[in-house]
Amino acid sequence: MNIQRVNSLHAPSLESKLSYSGLDSWMNFIHQVYGHPVHRFVATDGERPLGALSMLEVKHPVFGHYLATAPFGSYGGFAYENDEARDRLMDKAQRLAKELKLEYISLRFDDTASSPPAGWVEHPVYFTYLIDLPATADDLMKRFSSDHRNHIRKSLKKGFTIRFGHLDLLDDAYEALALSMHELGSPYHAERYLRQMAESLGDTLNFAVTYDAKGRITGGGVFIYQGKTIFNLHANVLRFARSSYAGEFLYWSVIEHAIQKGCTTFDLGRSLVGSGNDIFKSKWAPEKKKLAYWYWLAEGHELPSLNQKNPKFQFAIAVWKRLPHFVVRAMGHTIIRGLV
Repeated sequence: MNIQRVNSLHAPSLESKLSYSGLDSWMNFIHQVYGHPVHRFVATDGERPLGALSMLEVKHPVFGHYLATAPFGSYGGFAYENDEARDRLMDKAQRLAKELKLEYISLRFDDTASSPPAGWVEHPVYFTYLIDLPATADDLMKRFSSDHRNHIRKSLKKGFTIRFGHLDLLDDAYEALALSMHELGSPYHAERYLRQMAESLGDTLNFAVTYDAKGRITGGGVFIYQGKTIFNLHANVLRFARSSYAGEFLYWSVIEHAIQKGCTTFDLGRSLVGSGNDIFKSKWAPEKKKLAYWYWLAEGHELPSLNQKNPKFQFAIAVWKRLPHFVVRAMGHTIIRGLV
């Protein structure tokens, strides 16, 4: 078996096993926006590809120096035909990390049936949520609890509307996501991030934006189509609209749209175990899958906890919520570039 370092992935037989965030178009897009180096390796047996590993190198003054697959995504960038190919690729990543004197490596994927090899630690703190989409939305509605069905029906009577689009919807999509993230106390990307994402992924990407009866933006999301699966990359609603079930309206509308487009699976994206998003997504009768995130840690370093549950971030989150919009939008992208 041979391990090669490559400028771009050339393992087409493995492509079906890689999520959208593992494709070259995604890694190249992140590199273009933030300048992070990309490191790619392919395991081959002669001409036959057996595995592929694509990692982003992040160097940030606050969040450290590390390698990660699937930047800003749930999983992807790591695929293999067998354990030998997997372990050889992971060994190559470990050697690279030592050469670069990195703090850790984060591999994001969904192989919960396997255990990490020696020298690696599993830290499964995220779920993903897979909805099996039937032929009609009414068939799916029958799977929900009576309370959840009631909330969806109430949302449909509130006068909300939804638009789906591409670059024509960029401004409103960015406004929805940037405002909602500010309300949650989290930094968000500059508008350029969404623009270049849309340009890189083309018609496989859809923005969705919801509005109330007065025409005010109430929420929005970014959705990626791959085959017959729709992936929720990011979706949020604004605080003022939550009590009117704007979140239920957004998700239900996206589900109806996906079924009309012939999708058979809706991947709701990752959420922290026990979080509010975990509770909300669980209402949609999904198959919940714990993601098998594996880490290699350099000597003297602990498992990273770059999420809102980390007690160290609570003061920063509280302060961020109170900053004016123009400050948040000017600074957000410099912070979030280190939180891939």
